[in-house]
Amino acid sequence: MATGHKGNDTPHEKRCSFCGRSDSQTDLLIGGYNDTYICGDCVTQIQSLIADTVGGAYGAKGSPQKKVKKEPNLTLSTLPRPKAIKEHLDEYVVGQEDAKRYLSVAVYNHYKRVLQDAQTGEETKNDVEIEKSNVLMVGPTGTGKTLLAQTIARMLNVPFAIVDATVLTEAGYVGEDIESILTRLLQAANQDVEAAERGIVFIDEIDKIARKGDNPSITRDVSGEGVQQGLLKLLEGADINVPPEGGRKHPEQKFIKVNTRHILFICAGAFVGLERIIAQRLNKHYVGFRTEGDARNSVSEKNIMSFVTHRDLRSFGLIPEILGRLPILTYLEPLSRETLRKILTEPKNALTKQYLKLFEMDGIKLRFTDEALDYIVDVTEKENLGARGLRSVAEGIMMEAMYTLPSEGVTEFVVDLDYAKRHTSGISSSPHAK
Repeated sequence: MATGHKGNDTPHEKRCSFCGRSDSQTDLLIGGYNDTYICGDCVTQIQSLIADTVGGAYGAKGSPQKKVKKEPNLTLSTLPRPKAIKEHLDEYVVGQEDAKRYLSVAVYNHYKRVLQDAQTGEETKNDVEIEKSNVLMVGPTGTGKTLLAQTIARMLNVPFAIVDATVLTEAGYVGEDIESILTRLLQAANQDVEAAERGIVFIDEIDKIARKGDNPSITRDVSGEGVQQGLLKLLEGADINVPPEGGRKHPEQKFIKVNTRHILFICAGAFVGLERIIAQRLNKHYVGFRTEGDARNSVSEKNIMSFVTHRDLRSFGLIPEILGRLPILTYLEPLSRETLRKILTEPKNALTKQYLKLFEMDGIKLRFTDEALDYIVDVTEKENLGARGLRSVAEGIMMEAMYTLPSEGVTEFVVDLDYAKRHTSGISSSPHAK
């Protein structure tokens, strides 16, 4: 009897109801209702067809994929405390102690509010409703405003979008509509609306939409006060119809509804000229000769911005309604020479560490002398560009070495003061390599 032979086609042998292959011709045969079967190869083909039809909504094994949450482990118990947030910021941002404290507390309280609402589902009768506290950061360019927001978003693993307020205009005018802010957040969240509604939006150059003046005009202030009025509903919390692909709205376009109630907005700006407004306000309190307790003795041109208040920002041109929706106000100090020197070497992603890594990938051991680092700081301080200026100066110094050394087979390269000076001044010469 040859009943055990797999090659025989017996009347009782099971076959795939789709392709007709027998049990002996396939590794997997799944049984179904009324003696129907499907083989593993047909399952794979069906999965591919479904994925092509619905745009990849199914996983490799044919099971529906769940939406990826941007903060899968973020709960009230796992939410980092303010001290932990600040310690994380300390690893990437040098100085700005007050700003890091304010921002850590603001972010912690905001996500406590978000997670509490998510757990309770709906408000109970006697619950205290926690209002959203958006943040406004004031400080010169290159002091770390954007880096602070980026670092916190990366730590909490939430969607993060950076928007430049200078391109925003009132609806119907040339420029970008207010809703484009949320379009970028949706893109950062891979079109996951639920994740985007718990994200962070960083609005830079907020000072550029200040009201142009108190005098009435026959023309509309479409890029100043008009934008501020449009931002009110976003900052407060409302259902916003967002164009999925960005661009202008039109009546037949499909929109994505995004609720901004749980989105944290961090606004920032340099506010050039605000110093004069603060100085004028401070001087009003002092008439006549200075006394021993005169507060002006401790006020200098460098730290006068630390006395900024919402009143000063209103005088600058921000409307009271938008200031009321940015209750947390913090100031970032100009970077001193010592701080710039630390930024070069101390943070986790310090500029010198980045160059060390780049050269290490080519098998080159890179070293900066202390004199060369001090020289980079001196040039940056002279240009008055803040931390961004460090990279500009360093890139100019390192460009020739990064261009020539990977092809020369060297194993060690030292950037000393002489090399830094010659390449900053534009004098071309071959790097001193060993």
